[in-house]
Amino acid sequence: MERVSSKHGPRLDEGMKQEVRGTLQGVAGGRAEEWKTAEPPGEDQPEVSRVPNADAASDLSRFGRYIGLSSMPGDRAALRRGAEALAAPDDVLADLDGLPEGVVFHTVTEIWAALGRGSAERQPR
Repeated sequence: MERVSSKHGPRLDEGMKQEVRGTLQGVAGGRAEEWKTAEPPGEDQPEVSRVPNADAASDLSRFGRYIGLSSMPGDRAALRRGAEALAAPDDVLADLDGLPEGVVFHTVTEIWAALGRGSAERQPR
């Protein structure tokens, strides 16, 4: 049995249902008043990110995509071969060429630290 309002007509009922749809379904901004929403940054202000160091994290993530797990543990040459097999871009290959020779790396964070872009809890041997 479908319930209908005896106080309002079907058109008003439908309009009222649309007003609370965001709250009931969890749609972002469902009932937010315009004055409560955040203003966008001005022309001379940087974009705001909710994640601290988001650019550094995305750079490390992008770099790590081209370091094959089968290459580790490995030295500079092994890492380079693995990155070439994964069709790494030129900047990633250049970074790998800049690694010290004769050092075996066990994790991507060790490689990242050796490039001077972060710190690794465990240093390469």
